Amino acid sequence: MSKNRHLTLALIQHPCGTDRADNIATSEAAIREAAQQGAELILLQELHTGLYLCQQESADNFDLAEPIPGLTTQHFARLAAELNVVIVASLFEHRASGVYHNTAIVLDRQQGLVGQYRKMHIPDDPGFYEKYYFTPGDHTPGQQGFEPIDTSVGRLGVLVCWDQWFPEAARLMTLAGAELLLYPTAIGWDDSDDATEQARQHDAWITVQRGHAITNGIPLAACNRTGFEADPSGQGSGIRFWGSSFVAGPQGEILAQGPQDAAGIILARIDMARTEQVRRAWPYLRDRRIDAYGDLLKRYRD
Repeated sequence: MSKNRHLTLALIQHPCGTDRADNIATSEAAIREAAQQGAELILLQELHTGLYLCQQESADNFDLAEPIPGLTTQHFARLAAELNVVIVASLFEHRASGVYHNTAIVLDRQQGLVGQYRKMHIPDDPGFYEKYYFTPGDHTPGQQGFEPIDTSVGRLGVLVCWDQWFPEAARLMTLAGAELLLYPTAIGWDDSDDATEQARQHDAWITVQRGHAITNGIPLAACNRTGFEADPSGQGSGIRFWGSSFVAGPQGEILAQGPQDAAGIILARIDMARTEQVRRAWPYLRDRRIDAYGDLLKRYRD
């Protein structure tokens, strides 16, 4: 990437419904508008082709998964080529019989599918029963893991949702040369929590990611769903996805942020040269004591 390179990034957040074609059409319309506004790189929210399926454990939901590459990959690849942009999309992947992943794909302007990332950290909480559906991504070199993806707009460190809470994931992407961290996301409130607790959760979500940007000296973007989705089992209170998609610079400064409760196209122009400038002043990578971190490979220090 050129030292003087500026990158225009767009995040697309919107509610999703039961009709897959409608959801894809909604994403496509916003992608086209973002491209008209000068976006070169466009990030979509987590699992944007349908409702968030993990509020309940249902074997029927596995029928929603698709191969990569497949029809959705081909659709967004054609769109990326037509609009001369890079698109990061998020799909429920059917890799093999009984093996499913929560996978982000990267579609370059003329090269099509240039890489994919399979979500590594898989949550299992009320309303977020992802361990039932998703196998963690492989971590061997060359098998996705925490490996950046090279594109015509730079080297992208693509991670997914729950990954955004783990400093190790951001650090490993950075150490592998990522120039920008990207997080497709699906996170929101339980309406049974009071306003104070909801505010704490929302603030924690933004703060931890700004911390990753700061401690790695790297820009970061998170694209989150918005809208309310009921629990189809009727046992939970549903999820009110809080939107708030945002872009932060390498000192954690907020460059752009979307609304909590509405669809939106969030545009930010990023000065990619600032990473070098910031890291010279705040040399976290230089001062890491890699000789003393061996216990990080333990689950807990007893």
